[in-house]
Amino acid sequence: MDLPEKAELARQGDKEAFVYLIKAVQQSLFVIARSIVKNDEDCADAMQETIAKAFSNVHTLKKPAYFKTWIIRILINECNRIIKKKKRVYPVPYDMRKSSYKGNYEQIEMFEVIDKLDDQLQTIVTLFYLEDLSVKEISKVLEVSEGTVKSRLFRARQQLSELVLGEGEAKYELS
Repeated sequence: MDLPEKAELARQGDKEAFVYLIKAVQQSLFVIARSIVKNDEDCADAMQETIAKAFSNVHTLKKPAYFKTWIIRILINECNRIIKKKKRVYPVPYDMRKSSYKGNYEQIEMFEVIDKLDDQLQTIVTLFYLEDLSVKEISKVLEVSEGTVKSRLFRARQQLSELVLGEGEAKYELS
C-alpha cells in the first residue's frame, strides 16, 4: 500500500495508517526542521508539535496524495513559530549531516556550504536537492509562487557556486 492510500485511511481515522505515514516521512521532517531551527532540542519540539497537529487535523487533509507536502507545511510553520519565539537562529553546525561531495581537488562538506546561505535559500535547497520536492511542491509548502521558488533556487545556485568555486572561478550558468 502506498502513501496516498495510507493517507486516505488516516484521514478516515485509522491510527495505524497515521503511524505508518509518520514513520515514512520522519527522516525528511528531521532534516527540514534541523535546517531551519539549527539545534536538536528545537528540532524535536517542532517535530513533536507537527505530529500532534497533523494527528488532530488529518481529517482536514483534502488530497491524500499531498500528505507529505501538507505535513511539511505544518512543520515549517512550527519551526518559524519557534524561531519567532526565541527571536534568533542558532549557528550550530550539523553533526548529523556529514555527507560530503568529493571534487577533483578537495572534499567539500556539503552542509557546511549550505549553512552559509540565507535562511530562505537553505530551506529551498534542502527541499529541492535533499528532499527531492518539485518546484510546484515547494511552492505549495512555502506558500509562494513557482516563479519565486525558481528565482530563489537560481540565487542559491549562484551563491553556492561562489562559495564552492570562489570569486575568481567560473560561475554557475544555466545551460
